[in-house]
Amino acid sequence: MSNRRDALVMSGGELAAFLQAELTVVCATNGPRGWPHLMPLWYVVRDGELWAWTYAKSQKVRNLERDPRATLQVEAGTAYDQLRGVMIEAETTIHRQPATVTALGVELMLRYAPPEALGDQSARAGIEAGVAHQAPKRVGLQFTAVRTTSFDHRKLAGG
Repeated sequence: MSNRRDALVMSGGELAAFLQAELTVVCATNGPRGWPHLMPLWYVVRDGELWAWTYAKSQKVRNLERDPRATLQVEAGTAYDQLRGVMIEAETTIHRQPATVTALGVELMLRYAPPEALGDQSARAGIEAGVAHQAPKRVGLQFTAVRTTSFDHRKLAGG
């Protein structure tokens, strides 16, 4: 590798595993006064892309309607030698179709509150009913990477 920075980059498999393991992405959009607007989101990974949902009337959606560019960051670790993360510069597609938004909402809820964690056989039906109630007020956000940068300081020990 040409330099130390190259040695810290996550492989495709490492990056995919990292995104599956972590739970929160910070989404930066361009705010109305020219300042970055940062908000945390829950997400799922679909075909290598991050997807999230949020309220259709939220500031981040208004920002993305005006400018679809977003920068996403997922990070982990508390000590320097354990820090790892990914930054994704992305173009955002806003999905408003009820079926798309509902399916995404169910997928998110199953990731963050799976029925087995709730300890009830009827939990999935409850999740689906709750999502169906919320979906009309929400949109799906599909983030398509334009540029991705990753780092894993745990690799420093090996170098």
